[in-house]
Amino acid sequence: MANLKEIRIRIASVSSTRQITSAMKMVSAAKLRKAQDAVVQLRPYAEKMQEILSTISSSSETDESNPFAMDRGHDKVLIVVVTSNRGLCGAFNANVIKAALQLAWEKYPNQLKAKKLYFLPIGRKASEFFVKKKYAVIQGNYNDLLDGTNFEKVTPIAQKVMDLFLRKEYDRVEIVYNQFRNAAVQITQTEQFLPIVKSEMKSKGASAKAINSDFIFEPSKEFIINELIPKSLRMSFYKSVIDSVASEHGARMTAMHKATDNATDIIRDLKLQYNKARQATITNEILEIVSGANALQG
Repeated sequence: MANLKEIRIRIASVSSTRQITSAMKMVSAAKLRKAQDAVVQLRPYAEKMQEILSTISSSSETDESNPFAMDRGHDKVLIVVVTSNRGLCGAFNANVIKAALQLAWEKYPNQLKAKKLYFLPIGRKASEFFVKKKYAVIQGNYNDLLDGTNFEKVTPIAQKVMDLFLRKEYDRVEIVYNQFRNAAVQITQTEQFLPIVKSEMKSKGASAKAINSDFIFEPSKEFIINELIPKSLRMSFYKSVIDSVASEHGARMTAMHKATDNATDIIRDLKLQYNKARQATITNEILEIVSGANALQG
């Protein structure tokens, strides 16, 4: 059994750790509320824009009229991986990195072996992992946009990815991120960003005329393709990033809550152990005093 001093030091150490995890939990809870409000307000708009985007792409007579929907195969692929800059958030980062690697090995194994598959990491954790493992990574610092995330900060990166696709440097772009459901649940998502996934009506054999009949294009379809589609793509990219930010705060709050509870349990066990050791010490001292008194009377 450990002596009393060692137990006291362990109790003090665990108590200090519990204060830190409790403070981190409260900070994450405060940040989560703001990020959650942003996600909840943006998601319906972004989903409707994505629906319109897919339908317009399906209604185009040719892919040349909408370069963002042009399917050139997948000879060269870019995977955007959105993680966090900091740890202590459970399996949040590990799940995204695992999903990105699984996507690469299962869907694009030939491109990966031929070094035609690149990663664009957003977040320090993803950047450190892919650089350390010597995967092909697009150079650049994209970590700052996770601090105080807003549409203006995300737009340049989204535009860069779109420009790379238009210049035919990549034939397909995928995004891997954590989608926010609630504070305790984050779902790892893999979505095709470019080319635009067309409406299911097209794949089921419906004619472009049937799809067109639901929309009146003003001022023209060409204007919508040139103006609305790029804005919609930037909005979709932004939604993925803020989904990941909200998921990060939820994952960290949950992880710190569990860590605080575990620290409380450890402290309770250590105090019980301390009391037992203290009682044993007192009992031994009493026995020594009684034994000494009996020996003197003896």
